[in-house]
Amino acid sequence: MKRIIHSNIGAAALNMLVAYLVWMLSRVAFFAENWSTFAPYMSWSLFKTMLHGALVFDTSALLYINSIYLVLMLLPLHIKERPGFYKMLRWLFVVTNGVALASNLMDAVYFQYTGRRSTVTVFTEFAAEGNITSIILSEFLRHWYLVLAFIALVFLLWRCYTRPRLEVYRFGSHYYISQTIALLVMIPLAIVGIRGSVTAGTRPITISNANQFVNRPVEASVVLNTPFSMIRSIGKKPFVTPGYMTPEQMQAIYSPLHNHPVVDALSHKGKNVVILIVESMGKEYIGSLNTDLDEGHYKGYMPFIDSLVPQSLTFKYSYANGRISMDAMPSILSGLPMMVESFFLTPASLNDVDGISSMLGREGYSTAFFHGGHNISMGFSAYAHSIGYERYYGLDEYCQSPDYGGMQDWDGKWAIWDEPFLQFTLDGIGQMRQPFLATVFTASSHHPYNVPEQYRDSLRDEGGQPIHKCVRYTDLALRRFFERASHEPWYGNTIFVLVADHTNLSSHDVYKTDLGLYSIPIIFYTPDGSLAPALRDDIIVQQTDITPTLLHLLGYDKPYLAFGDDILAADPAGTWAFSYNAGIYQLIQGDLMLQFDGEKTTAVYRFKTDKLLKTNLVNQLPEQQRMEQFVKALIQQYMSRMNDNRLLP
Repeated sequence: MKRIIHSNIGAAALNMLVAYLVWMLSRVAFFAENWSTFAPYMSWSLFKTMLHGALVFDTSALLYINSIYLVLMLLPLHIKERPGFYKMLRWLFVVTNGVALASNLMDAVYFQYTGRRSTVTVFTEFAAEGNITSIILSEFLRHWYLVLAFIALVFLLWRCYTRPRLEVYRFGSHYYISQTIALLVMIPLAIVGIRGSVTAGTRPITISNANQFVNRPVEASVVLNTPFSMIRSIGKKPFVTPGYMTPEQMQAIYSPLHNHPVVDALSHKGKNVVILIVESMGKEYIGSLNTDLDEGHYKGYMPFIDSLVPQSLTFKYSYANGRISMDAMPSILSGLPMMVESFFLTPASLNDVDGISSMLGREGYSTAFFHGGHNISMGFSAYAHSIGYERYYGLDEYCQSPDYGGMQDWDGKWAIWDEPFLQFTLDGIGQMRQPFLATVFTASSHHPYNVPEQYRDSLRDEGGQPIHKCVRYTDLALRRFFERASHEPWYGNTIFVLVADHTNLSSHDVYKTDLGLYSIPIIFYTPDGSLAPALRDDIIVQQTDITPTLLHLLGYDKPYLAFGDDILAADPAGTWAFSYNAGIYQLIQGDLMLQFDGEKTTAVYRFKTDKLLKTNLVNQLPEQQRMEQFVKALIQQYMSRMNDNRLLP
């Protein structure tokens, strides 16, 4: 027995078992770091199912990561049987698995902002961010316990590593036969492990297969591991056109073409438009939109926004189409929801695409985009240019202004603090020819959750989440923006839209569900109150509805394309919202939420009454078939138009 254990065959097997152990321990750390997202929904049966799934995905990733190590260990060449060779293999094993562990533990933190495991596109997402190193270093300090966990796990890999003992070898026919057999046996077993199934003819497992082991899409991230998600997304085409139905059937069920826009609101024709995309302004942070929380005593953290709500057109059921900032711009400004991957990060970003800026620009509007980050940050400037914004005001322009503090107003990580940058924005708007479209993307209500020095005593953490002081600061900055804007000559002739790019940290369970993760405010405000009455609870609204609705208000009468509705003209019963959640397509319409995995419906919930989405009604309701056909047509329209460059009417 000792001879088997200390042979290279036995050593390789023992080392792989150690790798399984440390990878599973990194998953425990991932779960613990996101305890409030997963623990309340955990049961013994779910735990067993998720453990099964975790072993399947860890097996696949471990074989990917350790394939070179295993081949070298089992290579039937006696000339490799020397101490130096096995010392090199030990380093190869520990370093490759150490990198994998680091990615798992880093995703334990990044998951809080994306709601999914990272794919290979994460490198593209931050490619233009010169501050990424300092952000990672600051996260090391904030999550020092994960750094210690990483060190401990790597030490475990090193300390528990089994090295073959050369004295057990007798280099003869037995050596070559045993090594060759081991290698030949390992190859098909590795193929089966990587594929995730022993059944012939089945497709290799992909990221979306994790959903078969969980009850909620967000839980798929526990089953998955980050190395697998990255490896399986390398070179993958994000947009694959499905053949759910014929083009004629698809067109009859759903089309994003708005060929005959409604033009009955000419009182707003020629008005200015200011779109404020507010970083991380989740609906949870606004008291007036949460009157049913905490027995009606919930006040929220954005009192100025609360003061606007009664004077505005806003909605009880309003949603983001994505989970990161990159998803928001195409959704809000072009009516393109996030599906599979962020539009910015795919080859389809080179397609011909329109936006509200280009459409209004052709109507004589002057247009400008404002964002206080580096001018190449997040790809915002490139996208703004592609959809027709005439001017882009970023960090460069801010630092050129003699009226502001330049880099002294930098938050140290991402952008200029909201308060001075919003004042700078007003300077820029004041120079624009009317009518104008001005779009602003704020930045301060963001990780690492800091506020300017002068507010650190007055704006403290409340409610248990570090972002609360940040949204209070952004709310203050917005108040001062509107206070000054109200004295400008263009103010009374302007439509303001306030919308979040995505949600962020949550305290209440209703905002941790698969639907709550996308719940944001969408507010249309005019100083004369012409768009009130206040809160509407009869329609469903999403970010992709903003451009069609604004075009209606402004009397735009030309065809356009948007995967959203003009909510002022739509039948309330037919309004809908869409999101893509860790391999699951989500559609809400009426009082139902449907989850579709690309092949079949996996869940249906009455989300208005079942707020925590606990009762799955799949295959029990007659509306399921209609909703499934709608989401299939939506997906097929989106994919085919992305692949064929048909994003113009």
